[in-house]
Amino acid sequence: MNYRKKFVVEPGEKVHLDKIDPSYTGKHESHEKAMPKIQEIVARMDKLQYLLYADGDQSLLVVLQALDAAGKDGVVRHVFSGMNPQGTSVFGFKQPSKYEAAHDFLWRAHLRTQGKGEVVIFNRSHYEDVLVVRVHKLAEKSVWSKRYDLINDFEKMLSSNGTRILKFFLHISPEEQLARFKQRLDDPARNWKISEADYSERELWPQYVEAYEDALERTSTNIAPWYVIPANHKWFRDLAISEIIADTLDDMGLKLPPTHVDMDEIRNKYHTAEQQQADKKSRKIDKENNA
Repeated sequence: MNYRKKFVVEPGEKVHLDKIDPSYTGKHESHEKAMPKIQEIVARMDKLQYLLYADGDQSLLVVLQALDAAGKDGVVRHVFSGMNPQGTSVFGFKQPSKYEAAHDFLWRAHLRTQGKGEVVIFNRSHYEDVLVVRVHKLAEKSVWSKRYDLINDFEKMLSSNGTRILKFFLHISPEEQLARFKQRLDDPARNWKISEADYSERELWPQYVEAYEDALERTSTNIAPWYVIPANHKWFRDLAISEIIADTLDDMGLKLPPTHVDMDEIRNKYHTAEQQQADKKSRKIDKENNA
């Protein structure tokens, strides 16, 4: 299954989230049957990230957006588990600090963008400024409505600097969200995730859906596409996202960088060092035998 083609939001496409099945799993029947495939793709991502880091000429930005309890943290934990932390970083966008709010809305996002050879994951992102800000009326429409074009320009600039951008909306149903809220109540290990805002935000579900649909339509581009990922089944969510990321890394033409030293000279130096080590060991043995 080509998940990039199936779940992508084509540029300018009108999105109707109520027509997308959040429980979709395609031909896959269960977590158990899909797990070998997920592990295979995660291992593939690990190898590709090694090439990305070694090549040091391109980078990858992954944006995760969703309503509460859709699984953004789970994606970070499971999908990126095989990547080397030395070339990977995650940043969670929470309510902006007073200092951050004193700058333009893209300022804090730009601070966290990736350098050459890096993978960066945004857990929530600059899109909060056309989602939460819009739903809670934290700015006038005349302000936030202009941000779609500014976001597109921002992402175009990142792309021109060698960054590949993938944006995922994790699509769950209200029923599944409530079931996950119950898990948080019943499992002491998840109690820390509980927030009163979970329920106040839930009451704004229709407004968030409308805001997401507009954002997906207005900011999905060829250089920074949005993907609507069915996320009622966590394992399928991980399968689809990991495959899209791996296929995208494959398309980047990643390769090991050329060697910038004289390999014959380096081999000679190695063999000289190897011989010196052997001679030193031999002298030590002779000294011990003659003691």
